[in-house]
Amino acid sequence: MSTAKRLIVAVLALLAILVIGTAGYMVIEGWNFPDALYMTVITITTVGYLEVHPMTEAGRVFTMVLLIGGVGGALYTLTAIVQYVMEGSLGITLGRRQMRNHIAGLRNHFIICGYGRVGQEIARVIAEEGVPFVVVDKDKEAIAHAEMDGRLYIMADAADEAVLKEAGIDRARGLIVALGSDADSTYVTLSARQLKNDLFIEARASSPEAEKKLKRAGANRIVSPYATGARRMAMLALRPEVADFIDTLTFRGRELQIETLTLGEDSGLIGHSVAEMHSLTRASVLVITRDDGQLLANPAGEEVLRKGDRIIVLGTNEQMRTLEQYCERCTFG
Repeated sequence: MSTAKRLIVAVLALLAILVIGTAGYMVIEGWNFPDALYMTVITITTVGYLEVHPMTEAGRVFTMVLLIGGVGGALYTLTAIVQYVMEGSLGITLGRRQMRNHIAGLRNHFIICGYGRVGQEIARVIAEEGVPFVVVDKDKEAIAHAEMDGRLYIMADAADEAVLKEAGIDRARGLIVALGSDADSTYVTLSARQLKNDLFIEARASSPEAEKKLKRAGANRIVSPYATGARRMAMLALRPEVADFIDTLTFRGRELQIETLTLGEDSGLIGHSVAEMHSLTRASVLVITRDDGQLLANPAGEEVLRKGDRIIVLGTNEQMRTLEQYCERCTFG
């Protein structure tokens, strides 16, 4: 039984005891209502005042029964009230403290600014991938949805630098701005870029003008839901099989996956050719991006991997696990 229901039951039980006690004294002793109610209250609260009027033998027996049942009912009600208050105010305080501790422990996570329809879908996909994240939104209704969905959240303005610091921006893998207002998105992007120069920032835009402003503010990737949706519909109409294949890899891929990784200084893949990497891991290199910006699509087998190369790899789960063994100094994502 919930605390609220327990409190309701306790209050109803106490009212029933008061009614029974008052009615009992009125019937047994013939007292008026105020005297009967007063006697019932001082009996069940055990305050020890004198009897209102001299009582008969039957009245004393009734008083003993009322003491046994009434005192227990009063204590039960008092306990229910205290528990309700403690679980309400204290429970909320402890819950918030626990939430802050969880957020403080996040590493390599995403910060999702905005938990509207777009933000909720982003959170769902990231959660399915098992990547940690925290939601930041100042709207009470949005935060209520986040709480129901079991998300870590901060109810505050994401444009506030102190809030971004509380969300762990210095330890974050990236920041996703999914706010409905282009002005808010630009301001949040600008604040985040000032706090962490190398942070990956993806922002939502609703117009070409907003895209330009977000780019100048420091966003690495800018997404327009309307343009993306339109391109998606066009692709489904023109090349449905290709679109389905990309969806399978991107959203529903479990056996076959695409990963992006950057080769660190001590990566075991440095110095190996694309063909040798395929022989070692059976994973296929789709694209190599060099430090100087050179992009090699479908690279030749003799192409040698270098320090700092950013490569996109296609492979099965088993092939990706083998690849990880050679990538102790690689950065995925």
